[in-house]
Amino acid sequence: MSKKATETREKSLVIVESPAKARTIGKFLGRQFQVEASIGHVRDLPAGKKQMPAALKNEPWARLGVNVDDAFAPVYVIPDGKKKQVDLLKKALKDCQSLYLATDEDREGEAISWHLAEILKPKVPVYRLVFHEITKTAITQALESPRQIDDALVKAQETRRILDRLYGYEMSEFLWKKSLGRSAGRVQSVAVRLIVDRERERMAFVSATYWDLIGKFTTAKSELMTADLVAFDGKKIPSGKDFDSTNGKIKGDQFLVLDEAQANQLVTRLSQAKFQVTKVEVKPYTRSPAPPFTTSTLQQEANRKLGFTARRTMTAAQSLYENGYITYMRTDSTTLAKEAVDAARNLVQGEYGQEFLPDSPRTYVSKVKNAQEAHEAIRPAGQPFPMLGDLRGKLRDDEFRLYELIWKRTVASQMVDARGKFISVTIEGGGATFQCTGKTIDFPGFLRAYVEGSDDPNSELSDQETILPNVEANDPLSCKGLESKSHTTQPPARFSEAALTRELEKRGIGRPSTYASIIDTIQAREYVVKRGNNLIPTWSAFAVVRMLEQHFPSLVDYEFTAQLEDKMDAISRREHDNIDYLTEFYFGNHQPGLKSQLENKIKEVDAREICTFPLGTPEDSVDGAVINVRVGRFGPYLEQGERRATIPQDLAPDELKLEKAIELLAHAGIAEAPLGYCPATERPVFLKQGRFGPYVQLGVGADEDEKPKNASLLKGMTPTDVTIEIALKLLSLPLDLGTHPEQNEPIMVYNGKFGPYIKCGTETRSLPAGVSPLEATFDQAIELLKQPRTGRGRAAAKPPLKVFEKSPVTDNPVQVMDGRYGAYVTDGETNATLPKDATPESLTFEQALVLLQERREKGGTKKATKKKGAKSTTKKAAKKTAKKTTTKKATTKKATKKKAAKSAASESVESNEPSSEILDNDPTSAPF
Repeated sequence: MSKKATETREKSLVIVESPAKARTIGKFLGRQFQVEASIGHVRDLPAGKKQMPAALKNEPWARLGVNVDDAFAPVYVIPDGKKKQVDLLKKALKDCQSLYLATDEDREGEAISWHLAEILKPKVPVYRLVFHEITKTAITQALESPRQIDDALVKAQETRRILDRLYGYEMSEFLWKKSLGRSAGRVQSVAVRLIVDRERERMAFVSATYWDLIGKFTTAKSELMTADLVAFDGKKIPSGKDFDSTNGKIKGDQFLVLDEAQANQLVTRLSQAKFQVTKVEVKPYTRSPAPPFTTSTLQQEANRKLGFTARRTMTAAQSLYENGYITYMRTDSTTLAKEAVDAARNLVQGEYGQEFLPDSPRTYVSKVKNAQEAHEAIRPAGQPFPMLGDLRGKLRDDEFRLYELIWKRTVASQMVDARGKFISVTIEGGGATFQCTGKTIDFPGFLRAYVEGSDDPNSELSDQETILPNVEANDPLSCKGLESKSHTTQPPARFSEAALTRELEKRGIGRPSTYASIIDTIQAREYVVKRGNNLIPTWSAFAVVRMLEQHFPSLVDYEFTAQLEDKMDAISRREHDNIDYLTEFYFGNHQPGLKSQLENKIKEVDAREICTFPLGTPEDSVDGAVINVRVGRFGPYLEQGERRATIPQDLAPDELKLEKAIELLAHAGIAEAPLGYCPATERPVFLKQGRFGPYVQLGVGADEDEKPKNASLLKGMTPTDVTIEIALKLLSLPLDLGTHPEQNEPIMVYNGKFGPYIKCGTETRSLPAGVSPLEATFDQAIELLKQPRTGRGRAAAKPPLKVFEKSPVTDNPVQVMDGRYGAYVTDGETNATLPKDATPESLTFEQALVLLQERREKGGTKKATKKKGAKSTTKKAAKKTAKKTTTKKATTKKATKKKAAKSAASESVESNEPSSEILDNDPTSAPF
């Protein structure tokens, strides 16, 4: 063996998940280590039957990817996008003397290590490295005490994955069959139920209005005090909590409920009264610091203080961890390692002084269900903690702001309590009792380092104090003014991302690593929309939740879902058998399992009933007919007898009152009057509002031989612009401009899905900005066709917004491009849209790789280009097929039409032509 080969063989291979983590760890290891990245999961369950191995595709359970008939044995496949990376790892391992699997310390990381070992089949020693932070000390300690792969953790992760597959695939298929929704998931559906339940509370809420008084008083030293009226003639003035939210009525007779007139009369009556202080109460308080961050509390605080979504928080946190700035960011523990406590205490003593340091270290125990205390809280990595000023220029903006939050919270967690006093002053006169409260901070303690809700501790400290004049009982006061003030009770607040995360965590539902993806998924499936910081359920969410509650109550039961997490933890501790658990869930034991429930319910569930929501009660019927909200295939709409109206997308369910529904139906009735009639066909022409915007329609459909013809409005055109003349021109598209003198093909002008364009034979060109397809001329079309075609008939491709290094998967540069629907990242083979809260400027190379891998695992976005010779091969295959006699002649007409439609839609996207997709939200096409 050569000297070079011997040196290579002496190396050890270290595998982590991401290139960034690989680079950071590589800095701490010498030449005897080669660090490579798996780039996330290397194996997973197949995404449907098409990805199953050929020998298993005809198995009855093939679509699940799990052999439910043989101890729930999973079938694992390597995604196409990962095969190149797996080959690279195999090649690297050949020249190494040992293998270190250094994936993340949680269950997902343990599973990745196990899959790597299964795929690579190493013939050298295999070790598992575990560390909470990526520092030289932590990596060295991990190398000194490696362990083996924890089979129990792997089994727990595998069980969770199988459970989610069975629930997701089986329930989602059930929803599709009933045309009720896009998908269901073990945690996703429960999260949607929480949001729907909150909206139901808001819909049932009845507001109440009440009045009180605000008094301004001065002491003998002319010091001003502002106090609220709390009682009059022995009766309490109510606050919002004293009203019943279901009927708006006061909860008892001990209250005095004032209206505006009574409040103003009281102002007049009390204006001449004499007032004095009757009681002064002073109560000391102490306030303790919050514990260090868990994944959930970090997401909540970043949402409240920085306005970050859960996804944006986790993206920044992942980058901070992989580059060695913080400890592992997926944790539900609030404990700190001894060295971290020492680092925080040393910093407190040096930066804030001895009086801010408690006599002994503070310890924290998580109050969250199923917390894993073996992990550590999220904190700055290393010892001592770096000072914030040293990192300000090194980190991106999101990363620095999140790191600052983590740094301050960690340091504050090892500081003394804040101490102060609450002061309450009672003022009486003329039978009225007023009260004002104050607060002082005697010693700020931890507030000097970290204040929730503000990034400026000094300003927050002053805001937190409410200083009252120094008064005593029996001191006379002068009334300088009385003001009546109205109050209206408010419905329960909608969930924000932070509030939903907190609620899921409190109930023990889901895991820290899943919260961001849950929130992303329920929005992507259009069960929830975001308005500002509020999560609002759609009517589709109402329908799915109603169906699950009525027919599969255990699957969206909060306690049942939390118990699943308990059992997962029991499996990871080897206290529960995973096969017994999966068998009970899927096949049932004392109660029916998922499989039998679905089989029994498929005929029982009435989709029409599930998707119908009456507004008000039968007594609220209008013109003898109840108004219903119906959830159709193309969106929700109102229905009253034969009258129908589309519900605006920006109208939240709790805002759709009976009065609003009547208004929408009235407007829809006006819209049904035709703009005019087509002189050629004598059919009426309508202006309609559909799911994708306004459009014009020729004909009514009913009792007509021809189907109605639809045409979208041109870009920039509004409904008020549309006259019968313009509508007829729109319906005349596509227009024949004439025959091309050289190609002898007609030149047609279209209003396409992506803008107006012309077509001649197979050639297409987009119309220049400002040229209407209604006014395009033959000469303009000839000139456009002379220009070279780029892309899909559009202008030359835009330059990349950002260029990274080469992809480890495709060996092409990773680029951020400006696409029709916004920025996306590509590696030449796969495209992935940037998340809503990400920008090309802030996107890192590692984040781009993660987005591309996630897209690849979902099936990718680019079609393989035909290689040279493919045409002749296809012809041979066609001839060979033609010779075969076939008993399966074609397929049904329905399948043929479906395939043709799919092909036509695909072609229209390529050529920028309008597809046959439904433009309107016609309630008559609802699946009932």
